[in-house]
Amino acid sequence: MRLSKLLFISLAVILPLVFYAPVTAQDGGQDQPYYIVQEGDSLWGIAARFEVTLEDLQQANNISDPGQLVIGARLIIPGLNGVNGRLGTITVTYGETLRGLSRHYSLSELTLAQLNRFISPAELYVGVTLIVPAIENQNSVSSGRANLTSGQSLLELAVLRGEDAWSLAVTNNLPDTWAGLPGNMFLVAGDSQVETPAGLPEAITKVEVDPLRMIQGGTTVVKIVAPPGITLSGSLADRTLNFFPQDYGYVALQGIHAMTPPGFYPLTLAGELSGGQRFAISQDVLIQDANFPYDPSLQVDPVTVDPAVTEPEKELWESLGVPVTPEKMWDGQFASPVPPEFTECWPSLFGNRRSYNGSAYDYFHSGLDFCGQIGTELYASAPGKVVYTGSLTVRGGVVVIDHGWGVYTAYDHLSKSLVQPGDMVQPGQLIGLGGDTGRTTGPHLHWEVWVGGVQVNPQDWLARAYP
Repeated sequence: MRLSKLLFISLAVILPLVFYAPVTAQDGGQDQPYYIVQEGDSLWGIAARFEVTLEDLQQANNISDPGQLVIGARLIIPGLNGVNGRLGTITVTYGETLRGLSRHYSLSELTLAQLNRFISPAELYVGVTLIVPAIENQNSVSSGRANLTSGQSLLELAVLRGEDAWSLAVTNNLPDTWAGLPGNMFLVAGDSQVETPAGLPEAITKVEVDPLRMIQGGTTVVKIVAPPGITLSGSLADRTLNFFPQDYGYVALQGIHAMTPPGFYPLTLAGELSGGQRFAISQDVLIQDANFPYDPSLQVDPVTVDPAVTEPEKELWESLGVPVTPEKMWDGQFASPVPPEFTECWPSLFGNRRSYNGSAYDYFHSGLDFCGQIGTELYASAPGKVVYTGSLTVRGGVVVIDHGWGVYTAYDHLSKSLVQPGDMVQPGQLIGLGGDTGRTTGPHLHWEVWVGGVQVNPQDWLARAYP
């Protein structure tokens, strides 16, 4: 149901047409759930966000033409029980919980779940759009949060913060002051942002996951805003995350394999605070289909697809991207590895599904191909250390460069390598000459970017600076 909802939302984004013509709608009272039309809204998009049919939305508001909306108009949302007044939507961030959201919006967990037609708590995944009551005056909401530590009662927490224990219980939808459990987050008076993750310790003030909705072949950035001295570990889709300290806290980069089946996968964080308090949380993220195209089947030398040859080479190749150097050697976007005349000449893009000699489409294109000739000059795309050079059956002449933090670039099908393992290189430094060695159908450069042991779309690294 959620995936179909996402497809509907995508369609709504494509058609965000808003007319400023009059629209006839019922003047719903405050006792009915309603939504205020915003700039960029469409009736189709609103229906998708609130999971109602377009026809029911039209009927509830006496709308004859779905293409006519007025910004600021009040639309009654039909079929929603247990909540009244103005509604809005939010995007769920990592670490947020149904309990934390229910306390923030002064709504029971059951009502919030029913409002969003949740069947399981697992539907509260990172990036999902959630229907919530609109808070007209944020200043009227408690603006801080606190966690009960092991052995601490809600009464003790209230005393320490100079608050009334019963008021604290009412604010957090508790039946009494005894109902608070250690590890739970509670809304309190203060200066902290209530949008910070409810499922994590108070010391961790923010978790940023970029992008919230991931895609095959993409690079994911996980930022933790927290004080120094925290021990962190984690995993994304069963791949280990490596965190590195920053001024704001910690950051990890991880690639999403291009052949990962679309669906929900756990993003897990665990660690220990400087005071010894341990924490752990796991929340699903959505990995979407990149819709990579299928190339025509390529005719190649049979030796280059013989498992007796390709499997040992694959093991070697994958092992090169395993070591994680703690020093980050690059800064900003990666540079093109080819001369300017070939920079935007790409005979084959990353991720394309591949078949060789009539085989099944069990392969994918693991890099970005640049046009070139035998002897074309090739350059390092970022500062780093050369960790491998050699000649392989499938990849031909290769150079592999370590840029730190588990990020590598690889240059395949070279006719000649001009660097050696251990060499330090800078962007634009000549490292080799183009060729057609290995499994090719003509001269070109096959350029790969590895992040966390996974090949990712190199065009992303040419277009933006990570992290």
